[in-house]
Parts: sequence; structure tokens; C-alpha cells
Amino acid sequence: MTTKRRVIVDEEEFEVHLTNDGDVWRVIVDGHEFSVKTDGAGAPKNPRKRKASRKSVKSGVVSSPIPGKIVSISVENGNFVSEGEVVLILEAMKMQNEIQAPISGMVTQISCEPGDSIEANSPLLVIEPQKIEES
Repeated sequence: MTTKRRVIVDEEEFEVHLTNDGDVWRVIVDGHEFSVKTDGAGAPKNPRKRKASRKSVKSGVVSSPIPGKIVSISVENGNFVSEGEVVLILEAMKMQNEIQAPISGMVTQISCEPGDSIEANSPLLVIEPQKIEES
């Protein structure tokens, strides 16, 4: 696999193409090919954003991802919900969107009613995380 990189040598910038074959690198700079032998150090790394780990802490605040109108709320204060359970329906751009619980726990606050028009990122309800009791 060939990797394209920009490198600076003596304050001059070059675009290089790198291909790794074990401890030998094929390097192409301005159409000139070079073979570079290394001590087996790894290939250049592509910086990529890591996706959030499943172990990351999730908020119990359910917010509207887009502006719209609350069609229905399927939970009440004191209800227990499971992660991924549909807690309300939001209509936006003539489509009904199911809003799901981000965590399992108890609904402790509902800040909207059916028929309410809401803005994007408006908090709609709060879920207190499920507490695991030790035995």
C-alpha cells in the first residue's frame, strides 16, 4: 500500500510516496525513486480519529438532534427505560423521528409536552443512570 505524505527537507517542502516492504522503503520524490533501508521501524501512521469507546460515560440528558415538534412521549416520570428504547417521537421536515434513551435508568424529568415546538439541542428529558447494587 502506498502512502502519500508531505515532508520538509532543509526548509523545502516535498510530496513523497512511500511503499513499505519489510525493512526497505520505496520512496518517490519528484518522480525520482529511492530505496531506503531501515532497522525495521514501523510504517508511517495515519492519524485517525478514534470512535468513542462503548465504555465512555454517556449523559442521561435526552436532547433534540434537530428542530421540530413533539408528536408523542412514551414515558413518564419514574418510568424505568432501557438504553435504545424509544422515549419520544419528534416530527421534523414532515418525518417522524424516534428519539431513543442513550442510557438505561429512571426518567426523572420531562421538559416538553406533545405539540411543543423545540429547537435543536433542546433538553427534552433526563434519565438518571441505572445503579448496579453490589451484593
